[in-house]
Amino acid sequence: MELKDTIDFGKENISVLFRKMLYPTLMGMLFSALFTITDGIFVGRGLGSDALAAVNITAPLFLLSTGLGLMFGMGASVVASIHLAGNKQKTARINVTQSFVVSMLLMIFMSVVVMIFPHDVLRILGCSDQLMIPAMDYLKGFVPFMTAFVLISSCGFFVRLSGAPNYAMVCSVVAAIINIILDYLLIFVFKWGMFGAAFATGIGTGVGVIMMIIYLLNKKNVIHFERVKLSRKSILLSCRNISYMCKLGFSSFLGEIAIASMMICGNYVFMHYMGVDGVAGFSVACYFFPIVFMVYTSIAQSVQPIISFNYGTGNSQRAKAGFVIALKYAVGCGVVLAIITAVFSSEIVSMFINSDSKAWQIAKDGLPLFAVGFIPFALNMISVGYFQSVEQIRSATFLTVMRGFVFMIACFMILPEIFGNAGVWLSVPMAEIFTSVFVIFIYLKNRHKQSALKTIRI
Repeated sequence: MELKDTIDFGKENISVLFRKMLYPTLMGMLFSALFTITDGIFVGRGLGSDALAAVNITAPLFLLSTGLGLMFGMGASVVASIHLAGNKQKTARINVTQSFVVSMLLMIFMSVVVMIFPHDVLRILGCSDQLMIPAMDYLKGFVPFMTAFVLISSCGFFVRLSGAPNYAMVCSVVAAIINIILDYLLIFVFKWGMFGAAFATGIGTGVGVIMMIIYLLNKKNVIHFERVKLSRKSILLSCRNISYMCKLGFSSFLGEIAIASMMICGNYVFMHYMGVDGVAGFSVACYFFPIVFMVYTSIAQSVQPIISFNYGTGNSQRAKAGFVIALKYAVGCGVVLAIITAVFSSEIVSMFINSDSKAWQIAKDGLPLFAVGFIPFALNMISVGYFQSVEQIRSATFLTVMRGFVFMIACFMILPEIFGNAGVWLSVPMAEIFTSVFVIFIYLKNRHKQSALKTIRI
């Protein structure tokens, strides 16, 4: 397999182009999900259900890191795609470089803050006294690598935009394999416990980032880093560019923060209704959820340069065709994943928790209910990605806020009071369903506007 492809975003058949982007991206994402799941299996089997719950407490920090990476990566990729469509390659490279530098500096600052106030951060995340020690151990191994999680998310966009989705896949695969090997060694052989689990994940991610940076330093590639100028004019221009890129990618950041919100709210609600065993059961869903999320993310990221490039050239038909294909793939995957989760819930839970545990029964009963949301989640993610790709910032941001915060929090507050434990598990799916209703409404509204404009022109 060649690691560099010849890709023409403007002329190649949309279906062929999408598959060329999707398959390596999907493989890379699935390996990323694999190392997250493997981490959960090793922690649950090697260190117990309390350790699994402790990892779930710290998980929002991981989502914050990847969310920032997606925001800077998506925003810079959309802007760079449009510039490439206008044959402004150097401008596209400058945008990518600005995004890389600012995201790295921002995450270094945030990591230092977390290292100074670890106890306060864990309390904010809903950590109980029982879970404080294992959560603190995990945090010590994770925080030094938070910057790597930002960069592996953003640099993947840039490598794929440069026409090398296969190389981006290899970077993710290498990171996953290293993490799996180190997870086993550090947890089971060297007995490093929670710190070892976090350290293994950080090292694997760091290697993947280094591989991507090496690619982006090669001046022969379409997208590579440019020298950063430090003049007053350049800094002001960079601030303006970063501001716009962040606006474009903000929905991606909010999407990750919405998952963090789901986990934080879920931890509080599960703790309230079912205790520590409930949080451990919920953590199984949170470990399994990355598979679903990564599948949809790979689809959204694969179609993004296709949509943005053709939007930049004014070819709206090709942009819409890309969106329709991506939506069909995502919804189809959602149906399959929901069925698999419902049918094999016992086997999935048993990978993480021993069957004689109370947490096992909680997770086994709840996982099929949680899977109801996989199908509307597909529609929501691809639609938000489309709105970002064509610079419809308000629609993308509105949907993400409603889905991840308004509907999510409301459902967690109301449904458990009505349906008990089943309502806790159904809160996330119902938030996705409500969001899908808004997605359809915005789509129909936009189509009505376009029809009205055509009538006026005639």
